[in-house]
Amino acid sequence: MTVIVWTAVGSLAAWLWLLLGQGFFWRTDVRLPPGEDPPRGGWPTVCVVVPARDEAAVLGESLPSLLAQDYPGRAEVFLIDDGSTDGTGELARALGRRGGLPLTVASPGEPPAGWTGKLWAVRHGLALARAREPEYLLLTDADIAHAPDSLRRLVAAARTGGFDVVSQMARLRVESLWERLVVPAFVYFFAQLYPFRWIGRRGGRTAAAAGGCVLLRAETAGRVRIPDAIRHAVIDDVALARAVKGGGGHVWLGLADRVDSVRPYPRLHDLWRMVSRSAYAQLRHNPLLLAGTVAGLALVYLAPPVALVAGLAAGGAAAVLAGGAAWLVMTATYVPMLRYYRQSLWLAPLLPFTAFLYLLMTVDSAVQHYRGRGAAWKGRTYARPDAIPEEG
Repeated sequence: MTVIVWTAVGSLAAWLWLLLGQGFFWRTDVRLPPGEDPPRGGWPTVCVVVPARDEAAVLGESLPSLLAQDYPGRAEVFLIDDGSTDGTGELARALGRRGGLPLTVASPGEPPAGWTGKLWAVRHGLALARAREPEYLLLTDADIAHAPDSLRRLVAAARTGGFDVVSQMARLRVESLWERLVVPAFVYFFAQLYPFRWIGRRGGRTAAAAGGCVLLRAETAGRVRIPDAIRHAVIDDVALARAVKGGGGHVWLGLADRVDSVRPYPRLHDLWRMVSRSAYAQLRHNPLLLAGTVAGLALVYLAPPVALVAGLAAGGAAAVLAGGAAWLVMTATYVPMLRYYRQSLWLAPLLPFTAFLYLLMTVDSAVQHYRGRGAAWKGRTYARPDAIPEEG
């Protein structure tokens, strides 16, 4: 019991530090800052770039929301069909003929070595957009639906706050049992790694964005060489934010109220694939970081319930108190995210189970990487960055 007690005490100490010392990551009040409407200098030109590969199943709900944007300035949408085989390009053209913002559908062909398909598509879209001389670029995924005033509010916030990047973490779909268990925790874990309050600090080192909705100043994109500088990044949104911050830019990231993902993940297999395809890349394909992550997840999330149960079984009051207190703090920090996703608060005590699933997904991501199937998505598998030759 002594080992269990000290492990539980360590977990409790970790949770007290996370509660107070990790940028209040558990709070969900970091939302899009208000902006002047109209902003000083008027409404700038904006080009929207949508990379899409085999997205016909969701495009009918997402693309019309972009074309119907209530934006007072000049705006145009570029959908880049990244080698789709399901009629994505044809569907996009048909949707564009219904009216709304101007739509251009183009295809860049297969990406060259050293490029991910998404970033190659983004590069092609930015090249087309450059002819319109936009002040801002909205990079958004093909499964993201925007409220009619989304672009207007993003631009107003960026102009008023002087941000180079304004990114919103789209509200993911939460309908199936597995989505309820896994999706809110996904955003919770992301915020724990990248506290939104720290990201918004000028001069701070923490940098991240959410790829589903990124408003980027065009001048900044050119200055820091987006997307060329991050061409091989599997986790491209975080890489983009780091490049912008590294170039002296100001980044803001928060939770969305009116930007939603329409992509369903009805089965555990679907969610498992979403997480495991990039989890080991997040750890830089480093076995030591993997071991540390597994140990950290076990200490922080698994030790509290294990200590509580073991203490109750063996009559160890210290284990019960330390394990129970750590589990209680953990549960309390998860409640705001469940409220944001409008889910039952009874899911909060199940966070250790969900964390155990993420632990397994992370290990599986490493296993798939060493089997040569890591970072696989929609028929493509990407090499680790240090295996890619640099351009001359």
